[in-house]
Amino acid sequence: MRIGIGYDVHKLVEGRKLIVGGIEIKHNKGLLGHSDADVLIHAIMDSILGALNLGDIGKLFPDTDMAYKDIDSKILLSRVYEIMVSKGYEIGNLDSVVAAEKPKFKDYIEEMEGVIANILKTDISNISIKATTTEKLGFVGRKEGISAEAVVLLKEKN
Repeated sequence: MRIGIGYDVHKLVEGRKLIVGGIEIKHNKGLLGHSDADVLIHAIMDSILGALNLGDIGKLFPDTDMAYKDIDSKILLSRVYEIMVSKGYEIGNLDSVVAAEKPKFKDYIEEMEGVIANILKTDISNISIKATTTEKLGFVGRKEGISAEAVVLLKEKN
């Protein structure tokens, strides 16, 4: 078994769609980034890559490479999944949290869990997504951005 942790932050800006957990969420702002800036999927990818001791998503998918400009992060997660499988691992379980003052994520969590479970080819019961605020503290509390953390346990495939 191997464990990994991931963390990501993106700034909220006008003129972009808000994509979190692989789905579009209605909001007046979106996240700024080279890709679609899906903060949750980025944290999940980093947790898997960390568990495999392969660095982070910036190493695999650099923001200086135009091939990844505005790319759907679900595609990148699929590539990380393929790497994980090629190394002989599968998801044991994944626990994650998204921090934002607005929007509220509770109505989207089940759909996000389903999207991520599908990409990682695991049962939805192995995927946990929680949402929180920062009680109006810091950049998240000022509604300037959204952060996400993920922890994953990988197990060797039978």
